[in-house]
Amino acid sequence: MRKLHFIPTLLLAGSAILFLSCGGGGDDNGGDNGGGEPNPIPAPLATTLIFPDNNEECTEGEVINPTQSRVVFEWNDSQNTDSYQVNLRNLNTGSSSLTSSTESSTPIILLRGVPYEWFVVSRANGTSETASSPTWRFFNAGPGISNYAPFPAQAVAPTRGATLSATSSVVLEWSGSDVDNDISSYTVSFGTENPPPALESGITGTSLEVDVQSGNTYFWQVATEDTAGNVTNSEVFVFRVE
Repeated sequence: MRKLHFIPTLLLAGSAILFLSCGGGGDDNGGDNGGGEPNPIPAPLATTLIFPDNNEECTEGEVINPTQSRVVFEWNDSQNTDSYQVNLRNLNTGSSSLTSSTESSTPIILLRGVPYEWFVVSRANGTSETASSPTWRFFNAGPGISNYAPFPAQAVAPTRGATLSATSSVVLEWSGSDVDNDISSYTVSFGTENPPPALESGITGTSLEVDVQSGNTYFWQVATEDTAGNVTNSEVFVFRVE
């Protein structure tokens, strides 16, 4: 009797082990990475801009009044993106504005006869990661304008806020652009004061070598002039020499 009683006990124990091994695991397709954590939300990718065109005059749009028009900004859809943020800056005043959209276009009211720059930030729900498009510049068409002023020059080197190793000279480099393609010359202001004093005018290239001393912070600015006599000042750029 002891032997007959012992065999069923082993069978019951084996059945329990088999049941636990077959049914005790979790579902591998449960939306996590196998460790109980949810799958990460993919970061959005940067979009590419379509309109207004870069370094061009924007003649399209609805004229609201003599000083304002409504322009539809357009860009391509980007992957892993739920919404977009249009960053717009008035290059005459430096003032900025933000416009949000869940589509790949949005209308924005602009001042006429004013230069702007813009870029678009891609955003996704559930993540703080973003992606930014390149920055484009354009002139919003204005009444009676036959020749547009140049765009403000942009610093190429030293980059804005850069700290340079000890040296006795630095080559300032910048880029200029104009809707009418009629830039005639540049004037560079440079020094340790802000705003910096004028250093050299009538420059036809886009670089200038300047003398510097270690331990100083320098400010520089570029004025761009076209053949019609229009002059546009860049922002004041700054760098430091160790």
